[in-house]
Amino acid sequence: MTRAMLLFLPGLICDARTFAPQIAAFPGSKAVNSYGLANTLPEMAQIALDQAPERFDLFGHSMGGRVALEVFRLAPHRVRRLAISSTGVHSLRPTEPANRHALQALGHEQGFEKLVDTWLPPMVAEVNRDKPGLYAPMRQMCLSMGQDVFDAQINALLTRPEQESLLAEIACPTLVMTGELDGWSPPPQHEAIADRIADSTLVIVEGAGHMLPLEAPDAVNQAIAAWLNEPANEKNPYPSTRL
Repeated sequence: MTRAMLLFLPGLICDARTFAPQIAAFPGSKAVNSYGLANTLPEMAQIALDQAPERFDLFGHSMGGRVALEVFRLAPHRVRRLAISSTGVHSLRPTEPANRHALQALGHEQGFEKLVDTWLPPMVAEVNRDKPGLYAPMRQMCLSMGQDVFDAQINALLTRPEQESLLAEIACPTLVMTGELDGWSPPPQHEAIADRIADSTLVIVEGAGHMLPLEAPDAVNQAIAAWLNEPANEKNPYPSTRL
């Protein structure tokens, strides 16, 4: 049987390079390389849907996890399996707007390089920052996105729709995954997400931080392979949704 396409969704100021180890390991998979200047999560979700076949498996990392949930909201019948990694489903917290606006201001006032060099290091587990060939390409990827993309994506995060209620509606095999050392999207946050999705598997990757697909590619690929081997319902599990 031909395997469905596996579509990857990148996070904040990231692109398809986030998933280079996964694209290499899973032939026929692809990643959304850019959301352009889309500044809402539903717009980003539509960009993903426009690049996907009628039925597909979906993996979202960080902000891409939130985009994946919006893809599910728009077209649940098209998502055969769902994976959300290093992400959250909570609505805005009191300090979040000020913290995100402060990063934006840093970029506008001191340059985008200063913004990236402030924001990116905590996203990578300290033990991994000196690994040859890891941090420098990651930094270059983020720098290539630019301030305009950062601003648009920050707006998308600050205006995000409520998503917690979506979890109970998910009726496909779902992988929930994060790094053991992810201080931004920690394991307890993902435990709570997995608890609310009926057909879910929780994976916590030892020794990895927020940039999980690049920090721990072998462990991520192993989890993806197991998830893809879970039988997906080929019939529409959302009878109220017109195919």
